[in-house]
Amino acid sequence: MSKLLWKPSASRAESTQLHHFLALQRQAGVPVADYESLHAWSVAQPAEFWAALWSFAEIRHSTGYDAVVDDPIRMPGARWFSGAKLNFAENLLRYRDAQDALVFYGEGQSEPERLSYANLYRAVARAARALRELGIQPGDRIAAFMPNRPETVIAMLAATSVGAIWSSCSPDFGRQGVLDRFGQIEPRVLFTADGYFYNGKPHDSRDTATEVVRRLGSIERLVVVPYVEAQPQLPDVPGAVLWDDFLGPDNEPELSFEQLPPDHPIYIMYSSGTTGVPKCIVHGAAGTLVQHFKEFMLHVDLRREDRIVYFTTCGWMMWNWLVSALGIGATVVLYDGSPFYPDGNALFDLADRERISVFGTSAKFIAAAEKAGIKPRETHGLEALKTILSTGSPLSPEGFEYVYRDVKADVCLSSISGGTDIISCFAGGNPLGPVHAGELQCRGLGMRVEAFNERGESLVGEKGELVCTLAAPSMPVGFWADPDGSKYRRAYFERFPGIWHHGDYIEITETGGVVVYGRSDATLNPGGVRIGTAEIYRQVDTLDEIEDSLVVGQDFEGDVRVVLFVKLRAGQVLDDALIARIKSSVRKHATPRHVPAKVLQVADIPYTISGKKVELAVRQILAGEAVQNRDALANPEALDLYRDLAELRH
Repeated sequence: MSKLLWKPSASRAESTQLHHFLALQRQAGVPVADYESLHAWSVAQPAEFWAALWSFAEIRHSTGYDAVVDDPIRMPGARWFSGAKLNFAENLLRYRDAQDALVFYGEGQSEPERLSYANLYRAVARAARALRELGIQPGDRIAAFMPNRPETVIAMLAATSVGAIWSSCSPDFGRQGVLDRFGQIEPRVLFTADGYFYNGKPHDSRDTATEVVRRLGSIERLVVVPYVEAQPQLPDVPGAVLWDDFLGPDNEPELSFEQLPPDHPIYIMYSSGTTGVPKCIVHGAAGTLVQHFKEFMLHVDLRREDRIVYFTTCGWMMWNWLVSALGIGATVVLYDGSPFYPDGNALFDLADRERISVFGTSAKFIAAAEKAGIKPRETHGLEALKTILSTGSPLSPEGFEYVYRDVKADVCLSSISGGTDIISCFAGGNPLGPVHAGELQCRGLGMRVEAFNERGESLVGEKGELVCTLAAPSMPVGFWADPDGSKYRRAYFERFPGIWHHGDYIEITETGGVVVYGRSDATLNPGGVRIGTAEIYRQVDTLDEIEDSLVVGQDFEGDVRVVLFVKLRAGQVLDDALIARIKSSVRKHATPRHVPAKVLQVADIPYTISGKKVELAVRQILAGEAVQNRDALANPEALDLYRDLAELRH
């Protein structure tokens, strides 16, 4: 069994909303005593569970639902909360008082911008009026090429209040990456900032925005938010206007919320696009709301008095997830820029300054902070911090131990895992349960997650494919421009017909936890034995000489051999001694089959803009194949380092 690192005190557990929810279900006659029995009931009786959640979250609606779900085992196609009428933005704008709703810090910014719930509501009302004056109707698309600023949240809430569909990319996307996404959905309005800051440098966004407007032809209004400059020059395109001029007079217009069906689209999200044109994933209002409220209230224990930050961009689903915290009434702290500028303490400084209670980041950031020798426990107070969330890639056991050793000992560290595909989590935090090194605490309530072998048999204590054998409300309502649903079915339901196949390689532990070994399509198969890439990264990351790494399988002489690329710290050399240490560590702590056949030094590791290693693209390059959509990468030039390597020809 993995190492126990933390468990909540009795008083902390008893004060959680999850504990209260359990008590309410017992009062209603449901035989639940703990998280495990609650989860079992939630997947055995999904209609009853989601009805209880709808009530507990006080989902705002003008018309109640006729049925919670028509057929919870029909995938795809289960219909949720049929007959209901509601509005997504109305549920996120239920508070209108003086409490901070949004607090914004840009990179290197010492004084934040603050927006109360009352002022957020007024700003959304003005933006919604402007959209209505443009004739924006339910179903129209509104796009953003924006940094993680308050105006992005305001524009999203305004769009969804009138029934428009929101879609966003972060400004570090290349032109083709933006066109590949927005070109498919034909937005009528595009929001952009004049630029953004990263690593101490300003970057202009206007040339890309101008190109997008000129190439698409559907955009009637380009709204430019001043950020890098106080009075930026507008791009030379029809319909360009500055943010304040777009909002119009500050005379507190009335904000009305279009009442729409539960599956009315609110978001169009995108797959990574590293192996083809990005898929346009459409998410509905009710499913997104109930799933996010469930996760915030029951899995994170977020409350009105909490202050939450998640290090994310507007091109990652964690932004969409984060802003739903407004519906809880918590204060949402936005950060835009590099988390390591001017040093690796930027986010921890912010956590102290704003008394952050829920701190969200990526496994990559945690690993980088450990490598950099950052020890906030010795340099920061972090008195308010109660929960740390990590996602984006598997958090290694050593990453877990680093948090408890060097960040804070009394904190619930919840590694969470899901994806853009469900705009939420399959597995995540349990504020009633223990934290074990390397494990996600639990499978999500209402999510019947299993690990399947190749024959579709459910496994416990063995590695397998992550599947979901029960429909969930936040599964997409479909893909854009996919009238017969064939693209949607092909993406998730062909491997195991009628069952969601997610594409992660996992193990469900005897204690009910989940270990994620990486993407199953990046799984290595030397000698026909499946190996998760995370098992190798875990060992390599322990070596001080190595700053970063990437492992792929290379087809070679009728088999697959493991190839490890390493990016070394400054001044280090990949000599025979270091290669021997790498192989010895992998052999000792994993298995001989995990040992890389080749270890090569590279100057950089390619990542997607949302911070995920692109193992598949590198594998394509090694096979002599072309990589499409390089603009989906944060550092596309890194791919060229892997082309035509003489060391891999023998």
